[in-house]
Amino acid sequence: MIQTPIQTITLEEFLKLPETKPASEYIEGQIIQKPMPQGHHSTIQVELTETINAIVKKQRIARAYTELRCVVGGRAIVPDVTVFAWERIPVDENGNVANVFNIAPDWIIEILSPEQSPIKVIGKILYALNHGSKMGWLIDPETKSILVYLPQQQSQLLESENSILPVPDLVKDLQLTVGDIFAWLKHHPNN
Repeated sequence: MIQTPIQTITLEEFLKLPETKPASEYIEGQIIQKPMPQGHHSTIQVELTETINAIVKKQRIARAYTELRCVVGGRAIVPDVTVFAWERIPVDENGNVANVFNIAPDWIIEILSPEQSPIKVIGKILYALNHGSKMGWLIDPETKSILVYLPQQQSQLLESENSILPVPDLVKDLQLTVGDIFAWLKHHPNN
């Protein structure tokens, strides 16, 4: 994460600033720009979002989003993947998905990039759990491991390819192993 050399500002001031690419987050008065996603990160992010939505979106159970800003408890975070129960998705006066999500996601997923501080990313997951998220994942493509976080419980480190990943009840039909996640990184030119 790249720290922008800007003096402390308020959340309201931050939310009025133009969007950046990659996205910037507001954490404890500081603006922190996320790193530009690279191949491993982007591949896992897209595949995971599509896989989750294929199971829950059509049935209107939940919906997965990428890079969605969530304004929660005085912070503006932009997780790599968020999943919201269908009935919790904010809507505007026209019944469309709202532009502003002022709630924590049900499930927060972060994919570690090489230049990111694992502690800062874990801190974001823990913050979301303390503000209503039911589960968090930290996916590390480099070590091919996944840390699973639940509120008020010890985290689980899953490294075995055959380890079945726990998922929130809202996506209970989703069955993935650690190996499934990292198999998405294999490039097969004829497929």
